[in-house]
Amino acid sequence: MTLDYDIIVIGGGHAGCEAAAAAARLGSRTLLLTMDMTKMASMSCNPAVGGVAKGQIVREIDALGGEMGRITDRTAVQFRMLNMSKGAAMWSPRAQCDKTRFSEEWRHTLENIPNLYIWQDAATELLFEETGQIPHETKNGEAETPAPDDNKSISEKEIIDKNSCWDEMQRAGKHLRIRGVRSRMGVEFSCRAVVLTAGTFLDGMMHCGAAHAEGGRAGDAASHGITSCLQQIGFETGRMKTGTPARLDARTIHFEILEPQYGDEKPSKFSFSPETEPVKDQMPCYLVYTTPEVHAILRTGFDRSPLFNGTIHGIGPRYCPSIEDKLRTFADKEQHQLFLEPEGRSTNEYYLNGFSSSLPWEVQWEALHKIRGFEDLHIYRPGYAIEYDYFPPTQLEHSLETKLVSGLFFAGQVNGTTGYEEAAAQGLMAGINAHRKLKGEEPIVLKRDEAYIGVLIDDLVTKGVDEPYRMFTSRAEYRIRLRQDNADMRLTPLGHKIGLISEERYAHFEQKKSNVESLVAFARETSVKAAEISDYLKSIGSEPLTQGRKLYDILMRNNVTFESLEKVLPKLHRFIESHRIDAEAIEEAEIQIKYKGYIEREKFIAEKLHRLENIRIPLDFDFFSMNSLTIEARQKLNRIRPKTIGQASRIPGVSPADVNVLLIKFGR
Repeated sequence: MTLDYDIIVIGGGHAGCEAAAAAARLGSRTLLLTMDMTKMASMSCNPAVGGVAKGQIVREIDALGGEMGRITDRTAVQFRMLNMSKGAAMWSPRAQCDKTRFSEEWRHTLENIPNLYIWQDAATELLFEETGQIPHETKNGEAETPAPDDNKSISEKEIIDKNSCWDEMQRAGKHLRIRGVRSRMGVEFSCRAVVLTAGTFLDGMMHCGAAHAEGGRAGDAASHGITSCLQQIGFETGRMKTGTPARLDARTIHFEILEPQYGDEKPSKFSFSPETEPVKDQMPCYLVYTTPEVHAILRTGFDRSPLFNGTIHGIGPRYCPSIEDKLRTFADKEQHQLFLEPEGRSTNEYYLNGFSSSLPWEVQWEALHKIRGFEDLHIYRPGYAIEYDYFPPTQLEHSLETKLVSGLFFAGQVNGTTGYEEAAAQGLMAGINAHRKLKGEEPIVLKRDEAYIGVLIDDLVTKGVDEPYRMFTSRAEYRIRLRQDNADMRLTPLGHKIGLISEERYAHFEQKKSNVESLVAFARETSVKAAEISDYLKSIGSEPLTQGRKLYDILMRNNVTFESLEKVLPKLHRFIESHRIDAEAIEEAEIQIKYKGYIEREKFIAEKLHRLENIRIPLDFDFFSMNSLTIEARQKLNRIRPKTIGQASRIPGVSPADVNVLLIKFGR
């Protein structure tokens, strides 16, 4: 055994697991440092993967070669495609998982990846060393540059002494690099890169009414030392808050009077890989509702709520509010819909989605018993809120490497995001880019028109966060191109190129791509006589043909699908059968045909805006020297330091007029 690694990943949550798996599979000797090996990628909150926009992210993770999609398929208990009544850009896969099996599958996967090693312990300190030239202030206030010493270690005090000129150091380039990690047990590991994915554990504090306890989640200790270590070398930190609802005992719930919510009749799956299958024997979820009586009981605890009495200072997620937040924000609403979700096939534990709370446990207990079907309810544990440290993500490059320390990457909730999917996506990209940095290769940075992951990271790095960031389809300006169905078409070639997609998997992708292209070409070339489908068009309320048309044109109509046409057009059925085109390829071909105009329009707009991404801004440019920029623009540009005018244009506070000034200076 050796204590020397290429990459160390701190934290075994969704971000850490993806980062460690990617880095090791690419060939880096990787250590995953986690406090509890029995809780790999633990579903600390709801036992589900995907949802609106989040499902698109998971499919992108899978298309790039990440693990979340495949593990979800192997542990799912229900699958639903959301928003099917809307356009294809809004369709979003979501799966309920067996949360215990999900974590077990992750552990099994990680333990069987070559180059990946696991150490159960807590990281308490990051170790740095100087690299290159470090300026320091002289008596006359000017920066002086000492001779470089590439291998000199520096103490915390030396780092603190240099804080006064940290801005100058940053402008001149990175001057610290990571060299290792020290653990709570006193073990010192050396490495050339670190991916920090500590989730909600950094100085975590849990709240339930007046009761407070340190911890990263119920039953797990908080992590101390990392935040102060990074603050001392100039990192900005903040506090955020999240919460979780009570867990319920199924034996005490009257399911017979609740409204069931079933999975899809023909469930799909998350992974594009042929090695996984759709879920079988799906478990139902249930809809339940609060009442005015429930609300009245909850309000009796507002004066003891840590959210309202000033105990909690962290910022909570606006789009996943606690039940007390809902009652205050929507005071006139008489009921709120809740989702009762199973936590697995072999447990009686259920999750009450929508009832997150940090109210005193006795208030939660009394209110829950007034919900229809919960009259005899037993709870396993009450809901609670948790505060934790995060690092504003404007301190990162788009590769997720920190601007202040070479070789140090941040991913997941430490960047101010919320959600398993957002964390996993960041972990995957951080793991890939940490490996590529050590190999001297350019980082992989996805553009906003290439992936939801690109939107996520660009938003974080360029705009920062003022609340826990959650992905929505509305955040993606190219969402018609960034659909869940075509994630493999967009990203699998890249996953194969960087080494995360196997040859076998890539051959499967190539076959699907060929089938889609063949079916689209067949539709373009095949003529259909009016008499062949007159009855069919009448049955779906579509205008009859007055003359023969190409199959392609007919498919452009509303309610016309390949599946229904195959039943009335033998030549279409024969083509699909002879070419062995499966349902996934048929769906992709149909969407390409129906949305062709919209897709082409988005492509044109994206190509137009790419011009701004190609206009570079010098790394050391002094924005304060440009008096024609607004003061706010100068301040934010100097702090975030965008690399292109495209990035600069997305910074809040940088106006179109400011962008024009930058274009005159750097572009035209």
